[in-house]
Amino acid sequence: MADNDVVYIELTEGIKRVMGNTKLYVKLLNKFKADPSLEALLAAVEGADYEKAQGLVHTIKGIAANLSLTELYKQSVDFEVQIKNKEVKSGVPESFKTCFEETIKNVDKVIEQYG
Repeated sequence: MADNDVVYIELTEGIKRVMGNTKLYVKLLNKFKADPSLEALLAAVEGADYEKAQGLVHTIKGIAANLSLTELYKQSVDFEVQIKNKEVKSGVPESFKTCFEETIKNVDKVIEQYG
């Protein structure tokens, strides 16, 4: 799948989830952007603290679902299963981090457009 086929934000769906309140959606995106969970998650995985990692990835997954951050949600589901099984495949944390960073870039565009 080419990068341009990846959907990072389903904007229409995200705004629908907050009853059409674009201002609230932008506020929630800003809050998501400021959350330090990614660094904590990657550190927990690296340190094999799977219990902590599972809680963090679950939180990211929930936020991604609620904000319609589509690709991040998909990768969170897969990453959570690997963490739960204590079998994180090589390269997965790095690719999750890349997805998270790309999501943030897309979030920035939405904030710039609607904020």
